[in-house]
Amino acid sequence: MKLSTDRILTTHVGSLPRPHPLVALLIKKDRNEPYDAAEFAAQVRQAVADIVARQVKIGIDVVSDGETSKVGYATYVHERLTGFGGEPYVPKPNRDVAPYADFRRRLELFIGPQQIRRLCCTGPIARQDHESAQRDIDNFKAAIAASKPIDAFMPAASPGVVSTFQPNRHYPNHAAYIDAIAAAMREEYEAIAKAGIVVQLDSPDLAMARHTGFQDLTEAEFLKQAEQQVEALNHALANVPASSSRLHLCWGNYEGPHDFDIPLQKMLPIILKAKPQAISFEAANPRHEHEWTVWQETKLPDDKVLIPGVIDTCTNYVEHPELVAQRICRFADVVGRERVIAGTDCGFATSVGTAGRVDRDIAFRKLASLVEGAQIASKRLWH
Repeated sequence: MKLSTDRILTTHVGSLPRPHPLVALLIKKDRNEPYDAAEFAAQVRQAVADIVARQVKIGIDVVSDGETSKVGYATYVHERLTGFGGEPYVPKPNRDVAPYADFRRRLELFIGPQQIRRLCCTGPIARQDHESAQRDIDNFKAAIAASKPIDAFMPAASPGVVSTFQPNRHYPNHAAYIDAIAAAMREEYEAIAKAGIVVQLDSPDLAMARHTGFQDLTEAEFLKQAEQQVEALNHALANVPASSSRLHLCWGNYEGPHDFDIPLQKMLPIILKAKPQAISFEAANPRHEHEWTVWQETKLPDDKVLIPGVIDTCTNYVEHPELVAQRICRFADVVGRERVIAGTDCGFATSVGTAGRVDRDIAFRKLASLVEGAQIASKRLWH
């Protein structure tokens, strides 16, 4: 992972809007409907090249492949791993939106029903597809070679988030389930890092799952389970250097009350045990912006770097660069300017097939404001 000693670098969480024709193919592929595999491969290659070039043109330093080939950041794994099947799983409403039936109906009218499939674990987990991850890596490396960003990262689902979206119906307990997922996903993590790309472990399970997939647990049970998930993640990263990995946690990339979100302060001791060098987290939205003060009260380990979200990914407001600069400087003043990379709260297209809250073009305008804000912050912090 490249760090800077003379300015604030910029990045984001990973997913970016995909071309509409590719979205249609991704949905067909996810549903096991007939589709043209050659056309799909060609569209993915071109879309990755285009999205990397666009990020570099905007001024993003640490780019991703946009999660272009994936139908969803946590559900793509059922194409690569055995053990998932049965009828699509329909979860109950998130704990914060459950009391608001009218709000949930309006959301569905605006965004549309979720089209990606969430399956359950119904058999032994093992890797069955050894090629898809490598194709993603090859497409990304070709785009990197063409556009020459400062650095690059590729998201991959953490064992815990896989278990959050695909409930266990096979293993005797949660620990056995996530250990099996970790063993199966290890190959993907190692392949990304071996290619010289930073692997981002998407881990909303460490926060969001408290009021979504694991909302029926007590807080003590949830924290114990989160510990298990970090242990499984660290085991899967045994051959990946800490400096070649980063972790993303969030409380759910959706507009809603979020009044049942578990506080960052309660999760931080567990999060800091995770191996990845950098921690990406929400710090811009109205429910979590105040938590920057938690870092005043917590000693950040010397080997850790922060990637605070300074751009909200649930609103079409384009943050003023001055506000972005202020948010960056808060963290830099607490943990040191060399240990802060400016990021976004979450991705702009975490799954395909829904309208999304942020307009496609506005999403890129928000990234441009991120770059402008980082430039302002850099001048204040270094000059």
